[in-house]
Amino acid sequence: MKSLTVEHLVQKFSLKVLTGENRLQQTITQPRSHRPGLEFVGHFDFFPTEQVQILGRKEITYLHKLNIEERQLRIGNIVKYHPPCFIVTAGQEGLTYLTQYCTEEGIPLLCTNELETTSEFITKLDAYMVKTLAPETAIHGVCVNVYGMGILIRGKSGVGKSETAHTLIGRGHRLVADDIVVLKKLSPRTILGTHDEKTKEFLSLRSIGLLNVVRLYGRKAFQDETRIALDIELTKWQKNSLNNELEHESIFTEYMGVQIPHIEIQLQPGRDVAGLIEAAANNWLLKQQGYSAAEEFMKRLESEF
Repeated sequence: MKSLTVEHLVQKFSLKVLTGENRLQQTITQPRSHRPGLEFVGHFDFFPTEQVQILGRKEITYLHKLNIEERQLRIGNIVKYHPPCFIVTAGQEGLTYLTQYCTEEGIPLLCTNELETTSEFITKLDAYMVKTLAPETAIHGVCVNVYGMGILIRGKSGVGKSETAHTLIGRGHRLVADDIVVLKKLSPRTILGTHDEKTKEFLSLRSIGLLNVVRLYGRKAFQDETRIALDIELTKWQKNSLNNELEHESIFTEYMGVQIPHIEIQLQPGRDVAGLIEAAANNWLLKQQGYSAAEEFMKRLESEF
């Protein structure tokens, strides 16, 4: 199971450490944070104890209004579960009692430095943890962003994946990763494609060598990550294997349980592979909008009879 430490959050979001300086190596394994609400009134049946606990204006205001005995009870009931850390947002003050309990239980108590709203901070925090803790795998191939959609280009070594990506870059599209593509599962329906840091911005072309696409073509030629929408496999031309059906049956490739639409493009001298990938991307976008060229064509034929 992937994990990160409380110290990672401190550094990433420039958090101020109020207590627990010696406990910042505590691990976090759950990708989303939690705001204790029902827990403060005694309901712990579904308390996610392994999640980062966020205390915003509502929670702190509620605690301030309690008398000393009641406040001790409410806070004591939560800290005994030892969550990874507490983060106080929105510039809240008067946290002496909370600091005391976190110190006694050895729980890091952190606070945000910026006066941003609790919801804004949670959005940033959860997005970071989801990506960092997402299940991932690495595949051999190329990842590009074409017309705003992520496309995997796969195929055997030497088939022309990187050359095709280079042509697409020349047409205004963006490279995400070459050779090694890291796939992250963000949700049951979402796969994110990115690089492995070592190959970031690099594209390897046979007979030419290693290119830095940002240095050659500018920042617009590279994108750090993209949501994968299509899986395209480049294969050698096989005589009599292609047909001219109006619309091919949908085929999918599965990555970590997520199905991605799959298209096979057979190679032959003279075929504009980059152009075919652009056409496939545009056609997929139209299908997402509910349009099918094949259906429209059949309607035209039917109207004549």
